[in-house]
Amino acid sequence: MNLLIWIAFFVIFISVLVLDLGVLHRESKEMKVPQALGWTLVWVLTALSFSGLVYGVYEHHWLGWRSGADSLSGSEAMIQYITGYLLEWSLSVDNIFVIAVIFTFMKIPPQFQYRVLFWGIVGAIVLRGAMIAMGAALIHAFDWMFYVFGAILLLSAARMLKSEEEQFDPSKSVLVRLARRVYPVTDRLDGERFFTIVDGARAATPLFVTLLLVDFADVVFAVDSIPAIFAVTQDPFLVFTSNAFAILGLRALYFAIAGLMIMFKYIKISLIFILAFVGVKMMLHHHMEIPHAVSLGAIVGFLAIGILASVMSARRSQKAPVDVDG
Repeated sequence: MNLLIWIAFFVIFISVLVLDLGVLHRESKEMKVPQALGWTLVWVLTALSFSGLVYGVYEHHWLGWRSGADSLSGSEAMIQYITGYLLEWSLSVDNIFVIAVIFTFMKIPPQFQYRVLFWGIVGAIVLRGAMIAMGAALIHAFDWMFYVFGAILLLSAARMLKSEEEQFDPSKSVLVRLARRVYPVTDRLDGERFFTIVDGARAATPLFVTLLLVDFADVVFAVDSIPAIFAVTQDPFLVFTSNAFAILGLRALYFAIAGLMIMFKYIKISLIFILAFVGVKMMLHHHMEIPHAVSLGAIVGFLAIGILASVMSARRSQKAPVDVDG
């Protein structure tokens, strides 16, 4: 029965979330870059370990699992899950720069940022789940949606290339103005609380407004990432779980990259190539089958080239002599 597998996944996922915030990060404090890199590795290994469960579920049909008429083998499901995870994980990097802008604009101290990202993930999982369900329904109902989704990805790559220096401006967000109209909002922080009491009345703190902005930013980026994952697999379980684990590691990845932004200046170019590749693959869905192993190799390759080029550029900049007048 497929419901049992879904329940098992949510039990595992919620347990990891509770362990993360309730035990490992119970105290609000700033996460340093070395610690963030360590936790990023932990979450990546956790996500990749889940691929072993994916293999068992699809290969041995644990708990009576059935994936539909086009039943996938364990190895096929595992490759699709890992490819989808790496794709969503890499695309989340661009989201990190927007989150950094939001935290700076809202003046959120580093020790409270992890809490915002944690609850932002909870909201993002719910919102992405709804978008995935909608996307899956559209693809199954209309074959030509592959062309639409492919065009969205190609346009996203072109927009990213054209507006490389353009930044998200939270001050222009309709969401912020709407939140202030719907519910009282104070400009003062009250520790790690999302709501506080001001003059005897309950009001939202800047931390809650920041949470809304982070979730809104994730929805905007999901417009690119959700169509991208459907180019890898149309299996709802693989789509959702790969998204969920990619978002799960976003918090630690944020603190790692936010502290090393200058070292990863070519990552955005990698993302442009990844989006373009996946967009072309989706457009060719009905005409040419690109093996999932090739897709996995392309995503890993583009990402590795961007990281390597960024690190080499940073090292050259450090070694370059400084001109001193006089």
